[in-house]
Amino acid sequence: MASVDINAILAKLSLKEKISLLAGGDVWLTVPIPDKGIPCVKTTDGPNGARGSKIKDGKSAACFPAACSVASTFDVEIARRIGVALGEETLTKGARCLLAPTVCIHRHPLGGRNFESFSEDPFLTGQMGIANVIGLQSAGVSATVKHFAANEQETQRLSVNAVIAERPLREIYLKPFELIVKNAKPWAIMTAYNKINGHHADSNEYLLKKVLRGDWGWTDGLVMSDWGGVNSTAESINAGVDLEMPGPARWRKPEVVLEAVKGGKLTEETVTERARNVLTFLKRLNAFENPIWSDPDEHAIVNPQHSALIREAGAKGIVRGKKIALLGYAKECLAHGGGSASVKPHYRVTPWDAFHEAFKGRDVEFVYSKGAHTFRQLPLLVDHILDREGNPGFTYHIYEPGNSTPTKTINGYDKSEMSLLDGHILHNVEIDLIGTFHPPESADYYLTLSSLGLSQLFINHDLVLEQKTNCPDAMGFLFGGVPVPKVCVPMEAGNKYTIRVHASPPVPDGDRDLGFLEGQVGMRLGYMSSTEHDADILSEAVKLAKSSDYSIIFTGNDPAWETEGQDQASFHLPKDGSQDRLVSAIAAVCPKTVIVNSTGVAVAFPWLHQVQGLLQTWFPGQEAGTSIVDVLTGAQNPEGHLTCTFPKTPPRLSRIRKLSRGQAQHPRSGGQIRGGTGGREELFQAQQAWSTLV
Repeated sequence: MASVDINAILAKLSLKEKISLLAGGDVWLTVPIPDKGIPCVKTTDGPNGARGSKIKDGKSAACFPAACSVASTFDVEIARRIGVALGEETLTKGARCLLAPTVCIHRHPLGGRNFESFSEDPFLTGQMGIANVIGLQSAGVSATVKHFAANEQETQRLSVNAVIAERPLREIYLKPFELIVKNAKPWAIMTAYNKINGHHADSNEYLLKKVLRGDWGWTDGLVMSDWGGVNSTAESINAGVDLEMPGPARWRKPEVVLEAVKGGKLTEETVTERARNVLTFLKRLNAFENPIWSDPDEHAIVNPQHSALIREAGAKGIVRGKKIALLGYAKECLAHGGGSASVKPHYRVTPWDAFHEAFKGRDVEFVYSKGAHTFRQLPLLVDHILDREGNPGFTYHIYEPGNSTPTKTINGYDKSEMSLLDGHILHNVEIDLIGTFHPPESADYYLTLSSLGLSQLFINHDLVLEQKTNCPDAMGFLFGGVPVPKVCVPMEAGNKYTIRVHASPPVPDGDRDLGFLEGQVGMRLGYMSSTEHDADILSEAVKLAKSSDYSIIFTGNDPAWETEGQDQASFHLPKDGSQDRLVSAIAAVCPKTVIVNSTGVAVAFPWLHQVQGLLQTWFPGQEAGTSIVDVLTGAQNPEGHLTCTFPKTPPRLSRIRKLSRGQAQHPRSGGQIRGGTGGREELFQAQQAWSTLV
């Protein structure tokens, strides 16, 4: 590494070549300059697993416990070991930079990404972050500490202005970053989407120049933007953001930056310094000695040591309760939250499977009922559908706008969804998804349609659903969190129904919230028979519980409910009170009832007085089932602590709940949230907000 002379490399670069280094080459790679010997580096998400290039349907990866689960152990050695393992996992995906850890404070108790962050406590967050970064970088992989700064909510995250006085800013929101910078020396930091005291994070000179580079002395690390988080050209470069992501450049196109230099808004010296930081980053990662010039191969390798660590950490993070009824999410592995932190695990261990393994050969019968409808989106239409050649799947056509002749046709497309997350990067085209549906039973069928832009759903040429405007929440669509219209259509077994979805890109309307999704086609068609949709599954669960010696109810949020891009609507478990009704009904007929709750945020337990025990498991990773059963059977002692405050009486917290709904809070107006004016009462606002604790 010492042989790489950054000054010599810079001296050989033209101004245009230096500019090219200041933005990504594609979604995950930096820009290489092969004729100057400059390779690229691959980045990948995220905090609880190295996912690889595809958010959906990519190579599988080890899924570690979420940060809130790791923090609840209060065990920095566990955090360090997970960091080392994450570094090793990152290398299997051909990447050398992991976009983690997330160290934002749980200021908003319903924050959609709280599960990604460690705690509401700055010191605990900082200590766990230090250990995680040290472990990660010991494996030769860069940490990317994010999101700098005050990115504590998802509601209006691209535009909200966090108004915070100096003292709470320093002592609460910046403290984890400061601890990590001074004690772990991270190689990269990612800026946030939001504004802080009137300035976007990517152009906030106070944070980037005075605090980060100046007061904390972090002079040679790389500052990158969050994906689509650059909001200007000269201002962002001057403030200190070295790398715009993703690529290709939106704000840092060479001709735009050159014009800024010519106009005196930027100096070549500033561009050179930003390029120097990018090259130094490559040098730290040994990219010059082991160069890549394009996206490298990814591998799915199950490491038994990592699996054992996931199981151990998941069990330690749990917070302290014959014929056994397993209800709710017992047959699902709630390993992680949704959004960019999600991974496709190598495998998933459900509590149902783990219980059967633990009690193998013993005289114990397990019975199961779901007991509560918790679906947020209807499932994709993947069965009983044939393309135009009679094969399973859909036919899908791609059109140039205004042209009725497709430029490309694909048969056998296997699902009723298309988005950037599936690797479908389709800009400024229109699509048709066509298939013949053969209903498996005569029933009413519920259908839903959502899209980034305009879309229509036709059945036998009749228009049954239409989205007439751009999706109001583009990121919400991407991560499955937008409300969608639903229609109910009667269908008969033995008949055939032609289903066609037409989707076009968003109509340009100056909506900055689209960001890098501008021009991108995205759509999703969901379906479910009324037999399943309207079934009385609560009565079935109560009947099973009545005849059981014990009932264990698995409650929580799956990735569709707790995800990046949105905050929680309330403290109550989804959906529409169904899980709370399940617990109350079961506890009334089976006194020996224990609850196992998997969420990354605080939730209300209105039935707590009715049950004998409660475990808060957070999101324990791919070994979730075994970690939980280890604790329930006594094989592992739960050593977890609550890392955030849980409410006993959420109706008394109306000011906080309103934040998710875009209403006034602390106070909030005109797209502003206030993080404290600096007085003692403001520094302890979290404690002041909660009148009672669980």
